[in-house]
Amino acid sequence: MPSRKTLLLVGTVLLIGAGGGAYFLHSPAPSHAAEPAAPPLVPVTAAHVHKGAVPIVLEGLGTVTPINTATIRTQVQGTLESVNFVEGKDVKRGDELAKIDPRVFEAQVDQAEAALARDQAGLKNAQANFARTQPLAARGFATQQLLDTQDSQVAQGKGTVELDKAALEAAQTQLSYTTITAPFNGITGIRHIDPGNIVHPTDATGLVILTQMQPISIIFTLPSTDIPNVQKAIASGEASVDAYDAANTHKLDHGSLMLIDNQVDASTGTVRLKASFPNEKKNLWPGSFVNIHLTIAIRHDAVTVPLTAVQQGPSGTFVYVIDANHVVNAREIKAGQSREDKVLIDQGLSGDETVVTAGQYRLKPGTSVEVVPDNRKDVVQNATTASAGMLP
Repeated sequence: MPSRKTLLLVGTVLLIGAGGGAYFLHSPAPSHAAEPAAPPLVPVTAAHVHKGAVPIVLEGLGTVTPINTATIRTQVQGTLESVNFVEGKDVKRGDELAKIDPRVFEAQVDQAEAALARDQAGLKNAQANFARTQPLAARGFATQQLLDTQDSQVAQGKGTVELDKAALEAAQTQLSYTTITAPFNGITGIRHIDPGNIVHPTDATGLVILTQMQPISIIFTLPSTDIPNVQKAIASGEASVDAYDAANTHKLDHGSLMLIDNQVDASTGTVRLKASFPNEKKNLWPGSFVNIHLTIAIRHDAVTVPLTAVQQGPSGTFVYVIDANHVVNAREIKAGQSREDKVLIDQGLSGDETVVTAGQYRLKPGTSVEVVPDNRKDVVQNATTASAGMLP
């Protein structure tokens, strides 16, 4: 029989063996320390900063206004005999627009001509009598009183003839009013009266409205603070004007600035300006509203970026600039005018950088980015989709 001491020694050995086996069984296998995984690249779209000549443009709202417009009315009363224009068509200066029955006025001319002929004959007789009396009076065969009387008769006859000539001119003028002509080149509107009606000089509507279309003007407004810059542009000859449609997308015509109004509207703080346009294609129609782009200067070597690149932060305006390692940094800028989806950068960029144009929502200084081409720009996440709850 084994002794008690022997049994205790065997049990201790077994326990040590069991503990060691459990340790080797459950202890992790030795391995090297794992390196932290690099964060994924944020997809963005980007654009190179553009440097070149940029026009400095002021924008305002204007109304197309004809340089000349007239309501064609008759200057004499009579029956409208004929209308000789087609509504909505071009007419030239001097073209006959309408005709009034001239017979009454022709008779007045005939009367004036007859009176003139009669009084001219009387003057001729008075002059002959005076010519005969002068030598007789010189030899004492005629009195001085008779000579003076005949001299006054000659003077009176001359005055009567001049009066008859004036009456004839007045009658001829009234006759000329029976033919109504266009005072300038333009387009006729809707006819207001038909032939056969009696027309009067006091008719409110007149016969038709004639409007000059080429050239045409636009009156527009700008803040009064822009007056000094506009005056400099006029003096330097750099002022030019473009007219755009109401949507501000389609250019209608190119023109020149005519003047700045001599008064500022105190209620609005704006000033009116007038520009002239050739309107060769007749895109500008009187009374329509248009957008005016007034170029006052050309800034050379100016820096511009896409509008979507400019961001607003707590400390002001900034853009994300991508360096050579595709890491972004926030760059504070001073932005100028914004037009045609481009922003003029007054300070902050030199012109040789690349800026982020979409995907700024997930960026912060030091973020690594992947610039994706246009055919993959749908993978770029932005604030619009984030606000809709589509971003993590």
